Amino acid sequence: MSQEIEVREVREGDAQAFLDLQTRIDSETEFMLLEVGERRTTVGEQRERIKGILSTENQTIFVAESEGQLVGYLVAIGGELTRIRHRAYVVVGVLQAFRGQKIGTRLFTELEAWARHHGITRLELTVRSDNERGTGLYKKMGFEIEGVKRQSLKVNRAYEDEYYMAKIVDPEDEAG
Repeated sequence: MSQEIEVREVREGDAQAFLDLQTRIDSETEFMLLEVGERRTTVGEQRERIKGILSTENQTIFVAESEGQLVGYLVAIGGELTRIRHRAYVVVGVLQAFRGQKIGTRLFTELEAWARHHGITRLELTVRSDNERGTGLYKKMGFEIEGVKRQSLKVNRAYEDEYYMAKIVDPEDEAG
């Protein structure tokens, strides 16, 4: 029953499919930052964002693809300034129908290999404190809670806390 999932770096030609994926995930969960209808990116803007990210040494986007359809993604945005160039902020999303198939694990595994190769030694993210599935994945992948951002988000007129999580990537494990 499990479908073949390919994890790869995004391509400029994925702009429409990647935008559609993000928009769909926004509508499936309240755990993402953008609300339904809030993403107003055009395909051209998305293509330029992808191009810009892929042309920057410490940034990338990985996508998970099943039967020609993008079903998950992970974005890593590295710091622009010298003192923070070694760290990357991570955003991940997987379509509801594909959760529980280890796609998040595979995306993070690919990210860590990429990070070692690109001199990224700190990965960081935020996650709503009530997102048990997300927090569980991040802990499984070696992330630790470093703090709580109190009333960080307002969702459906209620304030929500976020965990600030990070993982130190050991450059000693780098192959080559």
